[in-house]
Parts: sequence; C-alpha cells; structure tokens
Amino acid sequence: MVSKNTDFDLIIIGGGLVGASLACALSESSLRIAIIEAFPFKSDNSEYQPAFDARSVALSYTSKQVFEGMGIWPSLNKLGIAAIKKIHISDRGHAGITRLNADDEGVEALGYVVETRVIGKALFEKLKKQENVSLIAPAKVKNFNLLDDYADVILEQDDKSKTLTAKLLVAADGGDSVVRRLSGVRIKQRNYEQSAVIANVATDQPHHNRAFERFTDSGPLALLPMAATENEKNRYSLVWTINSSDKDEIMSWDDETFLAKLKERFGERAGTFLSVTPRHTYPLSLMRAQEHVRERLAIIGNAAHTLHPVAGQGFNLGLRDVAALSQVIMDTLRSKDDTNNDIGDLSCLNTYAEWRRRDHMQTAMATDGLVRIFSNNFLTLAALRNLGLVVIDLVPPLKKVFARHAMGFVGKLPRLGRGLKL
Repeated sequence: MVSKNTDFDLIIIGGGLVGASLACALSESSLRIAIIEAFPFKSDNSEYQPAFDARSVALSYTSKQVFEGMGIWPSLNKLGIAAIKKIHISDRGHAGITRLNADDEGVEALGYVVETRVIGKALFEKLKKQENVSLIAPAKVKNFNLLDDYADVILEQDDKSKTLTAKLLVAADGGDSVVRRLSGVRIKQRNYEQSAVIANVATDQPHHNRAFERFTDSGPLALLPMAATENEKNRYSLVWTINSSDKDEIMSWDDETFLAKLKERFGERAGTFLSVTPRHTYPLSLMRAQEHVRERLAIIGNAAHTLHPVAGQGFNLGLRDVAALSQVIMDTLRSKDDTNNDIGDLSCLNTYAEWRRRDHMQTAMATDGLVRIFSNNFLTLAALRNLGLVVIDLVPPLKKVFARHAMGFVGKLPRLGRGLKL
C-alpha cells in the first residue's frame, strides 16, 4: 500500500505536562509534530493550560535526569526548585519511623519539588523555539480514525471543523481522556473514597530540604519543601488525604481552624504553621487502561494510568512513559530497515508497551498496597506495618531498595532517564 502523505508525522492530543514533555523530548528529531490542546497557551496568567497551575509535584531523581536529557533542567533550576535531601516517614499514633537520606544513596537529592506552573513555563518556552512543533489551541477533538497507514483527527477550532492526518496519534489528554473514551479502551478503576486537599503552607522554621510523609487513619499527609520566595522563606507543599465524606466540612474551615487541625494531625516536626494559601480538592482513585497501544495510537500519562498521591509517583510515571516512547520513536526512525521505520506501526508501539508494562504494574501495585496497608486501623496490621517501618530504617539493603524505587529506578531506564540525549 502506498503511504499517505500526512499533515504531520505525530499528533499529540493534550498539551499538559506529559504531552508538552513528549514534544520537547523529540525537539531534535525531523518529525513534524502537532499539539492539540483544548485550552489556550498564553504567556500571561489571564488564561492558561490548567495543568500549569500553582500546584507542586515531587520529581524523582530519574525525572530530573529526563529533564536534563531534554535540556530544560537549567531552566527549571533558574525558575525555582527545592531539593529533597531527606524524607521522614511516620505513622500517626505509632512509633515506627523510616528515614531516607540522599547522602546514603550518594546523590545530591532524592528528588525535587517544583510547581507545575514552573515546569509548564520551561516546557512552553522550549516549545515556542521548536520549528518542528505546531501548537493548535484552543481546539477540541471530536473524533478520530485509525487506518492502515495513517490516522486522522477531526477537531473543532473557532467553530469550524478541521481534519488533520498523522502517522501516529498520542493520547496525553489526562485521566478523563476523550481519546481513550472514543477508542473504546477499557479501564480498571478503584475509587478510594478519599480526596486530596492541596495547598501551600508556611512555617516558622526552615525546612532544611526535608520532606515528610505521615500516615493517618484518613490517609497519608505529605509536606514537601518548596523554594523560597521574597515574601515567604519557609514553604511546604501540602497534600492532605481525607475521607471524601469530610470534604465539605474541611473546606468550610477558616485558615486558623485549618492550621490548628493540620497541627493536630501532623504535629510540630516542621515547626508552627503560620499561613495557608487557598485550598483545592480532588477525588482520588486508581485507574489503569487495559490497552496502551493500538495501530497508530499510544496512550500515555494520566490517560493511561492515575495513581493515589501517597508515593508521589503519578507524574514521574508519566514522564517515564515520555522517555521510553520518545526513545522507541527515535530508534524506529534510525532503523536501517527502510520498510520498518513507521512510528505508528504496531510493531514499534508494542516495543514501547512491553517496555512499560512492568513499571506500570509495579508502581500501581506498590501505591495501592501502601494505601490499603496504611488506611487500615486493624491492630495486628498496625503493629506489622510499624515493625516494617522500623526494619526498613534499620536494615540498609532494604532501605536502599525502598529509596531506589522512590527515586524512580524501576526496570530498564531509557536514555533520557539516565540523563542522556536521545
């Protein structure tokens, strides 16, 4: 069959953190890339892609290396990051504690805390300089077709219908993925009946680059060190897991009550809580797509999997998707076999899917296991989990395995995951 001359080689549907990262990862390729995004990209704050907001993410050590390989880590560093040099893990009401230290792992930091708006700004600045990328926004995908040698996307822009063609479609349009839904790909989902309360809090003591994970009967509570600002030197990003039935009451508290309740749940290891930014909540669930690839289609990031934030692995897992898929695409393009360099061919995409299967499974199971174990107040289980925290803290080989997984060292790392260029 004669190959169709397509509008683009690759169309990425979704211009959030994962979709934009994939386009940046392929910046030095010869691919003609389009990003279709439902929200406008603007340099000011009047209206912007909602993934680029004031929330923070904890980047694993290997995610930092991915951004180094992509060439945008210096920009992130300049815009403001905070290193996580120590992690303190505890269980409220029990004595078990595990402490992780970057020095023990021979690294500068176990991870880094970055506001999503900072990542978005660095990615967008790079995208604007890429001659091989077209930003199509705001535009909404209405349908698509996966054909033998190309795919087409029907979208709506400025109240007009438009059809674009490409060798490969990548769905990076989030947990409520339109592409995944239209494709009929099934999902497995577990509703935790929990919600996350997200805010930034200020304390009266320096954080010294220490992160806290405290398990409570309603779920984990995490405090992540943030970069200082002119007005506030001692900042943490707060992720407080609550029972969804308590959401309305907690969101109705004034700031003084909220900080008093936070102190009651967390204690004073981080100092006295002085202030809190506006709070936001979102429901928590575990979701895994049953297929990650089809002929002409790959599903990545939250469109393929959403996790509980207990281990802070959601965006890191999506970024490892980006690193693996971009490498498979580049290796396919460089193939000496001219009959086998079609990036949308299932043989190429199956290589990606097989590579990612173990990481997806292990990370989802580990995250779900932590939620189940630490959200259960059964006395025997409480005693066992606290013994487990003590054993991990006291047995160096176990602690190393635990720390390495937290740092993103899962399975075979792509070149970007090792800080290398594609």
